[in-house]
Amino acid sequence: MAELDPDTIRQWLKQQKSSINGGKTGSLEFRLQQLRALKRSVQQHEREIIQALHQDLHKPEFEAYSTEIGYLYDSIGYVMKHLHHWMKPERVRNPLVHLGSRSYIYSEPYGSALIIGPFNYPFMLVMDPLVGAIAAGNCAVVKPSEFTPHVSAVISKLIGECFDESYVRVIQGGQETTSTLLQAPFDMIFFTGSVRVGKIVMKAAAEHLTPVVLELGGKSPCIVDKNVNLDVAAQRIVWGKYLNTGQTCVAPDYVLVHKDVRAELIAKMKTCITSFYGTEPQRSPDYGRIVNLAHWERLNGLLEGAVIAAGGQTDRGDLYISPTLIEQVDWSDKVMEDEIFGPVLPVLEYHNLDQVIEAVNSRPKPLALYLFTNDKQIEQRIMSTVSFGGGCVNDTIMHLVSPYLPFGGVGSSGMGAYHGRHSFDAFSHKKSVLGRSTWMNPSFLFPPYNDKKLGLVKRFLK
Repeated sequence: MAELDPDTIRQWLKQQKSSINGGKTGSLEFRLQQLRALKRSVQQHEREIIQALHQDLHKPEFEAYSTEIGYLYDSIGYVMKHLHHWMKPERVRNPLVHLGSRSYIYSEPYGSALIIGPFNYPFMLVMDPLVGAIAAGNCAVVKPSEFTPHVSAVISKLIGECFDESYVRVIQGGQETTSTLLQAPFDMIFFTGSVRVGKIVMKAAAEHLTPVVLELGGKSPCIVDKNVNLDVAAQRIVWGKYLNTGQTCVAPDYVLVHKDVRAELIAKMKTCITSFYGTEPQRSPDYGRIVNLAHWERLNGLLEGAVIAAGGQTDRGDLYISPTLIEQVDWSDKVMEDEIFGPVLPVLEYHNLDQVIEAVNSRPKPLALYLFTNDKQIEQRIMSTVSFGGGCVNDTIMHLVSPYLPFGGVGSSGMGAYHGRHSFDAFSHKKSVLGRSTWMNPSFLFPPYNDKKLGLVKRFLK
């Protein structure tokens, strides 16, 4: 595409602002029409989306549908069902000093939202935030990942067919395009990606005091107690880790397992890997590939000198890295420095829960935490002492599926949350309004002040 010009972006934003200020995006019916149009367009291009996901990530059709397309359908349906309730002004209580008044919270659109998507779930992690933006009455500019060009092309095509460009526009391009977009005065930015780029986004947003939602990542621990069903734990850990070839922001990044069951858990995880992907995962139709050579080389470097418990096979030309377990891992090892974001799973052991809590809390707050235990006291202690974005007890990944749970990070793993009602709220400004009556007009509020008035104030405000 031609080089993106800042003046051109400002013209787009002017058009979008005109649409919002003119009330075009304000009504419930308009928003529902746009959501219906989006769903129809996705349905019409469903096969193209699945093919594009396979071309870019070798993603199996089951994963392509369940984690990207089907998830989006469910999200749209849930939002459409509840949107009329969310849009209503919320009446709240008044303190005594506001006797005779009415107080409301109005949800109004921020305006023009910039949505920047990642490569790992390149369709869903652009389209699901867009659903929230539309539901809240915003206009949007969507920037899909340049690392998944086939998916980006399909996104551009289907959005171009169902929306006017003055309402929702797709911009393709690389790092320079993203940088240019970030310089523009958007009213809100929604970014999903790495911590490193998240800092760049937040710094750029600060120039215009633009609110941001940052969905980042981090090293999400998976803690396995000795008092647990190891067969279930192994199955759910292996599924959560190797889903999308480990390229999931909430994948278990490492396992912390009690020393008494470490060997047994590793053996059961090895069995699960074979059960899921066969003895030659490279031939499995259910196992994907690394997104590009740069990421493959980074992941391949983590295997150098590692003690491989399972897997470890690689193929540079095929961008393939097998489902891999690493043992005898130390916190100082290279694989423990940053988020892995690939099919490499280090297994560390612990002796007592204090070690676990100290180890996790001494590092940046993770996006997710998974705990496998049947001990309610251990569960309560972890939940009350460790900070993380969200997670599961006796499962992995599945907390993302619920529209009733907010999804988002904390600290270096992100800020803000979305999914379900929380998506609507993420793209809405909460406008507070107090409506006072005119038949009550207490004079003690107004000058000149005196001791009697001060006494009245002290009676109310204490």
